[in-house]
Amino acid sequence: MKNGIHPDYHPVVFQDASTGTTFLTRSTLTSERTVEWADGNTYPLVVVDVTNESHPFWTGAQRVMDTAGRVEKFQRRYGTRTRKEK
Repeated sequence: MKNGIHPDYHPVVFQDASTGTTFLTRSTLTSERTVEWADGNTYPLVVVDVTNESHPFWTGAQRVMDTAGRVEKFQRRYGTRTRKEK
């Protein structure tokens, strides 16, 4: 690798904003906030909105759309129309 053209790649702690789960990985992100990790070292802390701990796809908490209810709501609003015969 050429020197001076790549961003600094260093250990960073990511924290899920909704669950509080933290994990240590490497990233080019930086932060003014820091946290002391279990190994005794201090790392930059980046708070993120969604991780695998809170994402509906990974947690199994996906919303199921009620399509039958939507059809009934449409029919109540607009009624069932019949074709005009010629």
